[in-house]
Amino acid sequence: MMLIEEAIVPDEVLPLAAFKAHLRLGTGFAEDDVQEPVLVSFLRAALAAIEARIGKALIAREFSWSVTHWRDAACETLPLAPVSQVSAVELVDASKASAALDPAQYGLEQDGQRPKLISLGAGFESIPRGGKAVIRFVAGYGEAWDDVPNDLAQAVFLLAAHYYEYRDETALARGCMPFGVQSLLERYRPMRLFTGATV
Repeated sequence: MMLIEEAIVPDEVLPLAAFKAHLRLGTGFAEDDVQEPVLVSFLRAALAAIEARIGKALIAREFSWSVTHWRDAACETLPLAPVSQVSAVELVDASKASAALDPAQYGLEQDGQRPKLISLGAGFESIPRGGKAVIRFVAGYGEAWDDVPNDLAQAVFLLAAHYYEYRDETALARGCMPFGVQSLLERYRPMRLFTGATV
C-alpha cells in the first residue's frame, strides 16, 4: 500500500498574514518579507504533522492510493478523510500497462473518519498478479484556508509557532507536540475500538 500526494498546497492558500499576526511580528519595516520562506516552511511542516496525526487532509488536493490486493471485494477503505470525490480507479499489471475501471462500477461512501470506495456490482475486478490498483481521489475540507475547521486551523498555528519558537532546539522534550495542540486534535483522531481496528 502506498499513499502519494499528487499535488501540494499552493503557497497562496497558506495563511501567511494571519500566521504573522499570530506570532505578533512587527510590520511596516523595509524587510517585512525576509522571514516569509521560513514561516511558510513551518506552516507546511505543521500542516503535514497534523494531517499525519489525525489521518485527514486539511486543504483539498489530489492523492493516489495503491494496493496490491483488495481488503474486501466489496469495498476499500481510503487512508484519508474527508474525501469529496474519486476521480479514477486503474488496474495496473506487472508490465505497467493500466486499464481504467468504468466509473459506473464503483462509488464513494463518504465518512468523516473512514471513507470507502465501494463496488456497485458483484465486487471489484481482480488485481492482476504482480500488479496493483491505483485509486485517485480528492481529499480535504476545501480549497481555501477558511474551509478548514477553526480548531484545526488554530492547531496548525500553535504547532507552527512552536516550531518557530524552538527552531534551533533538538531536545526531545521540546520537540514533542505541545499539549494544547494535542487537545485540539483529540476529537479528530480515529477511535480505536480494539487492537488493529479503528473507526
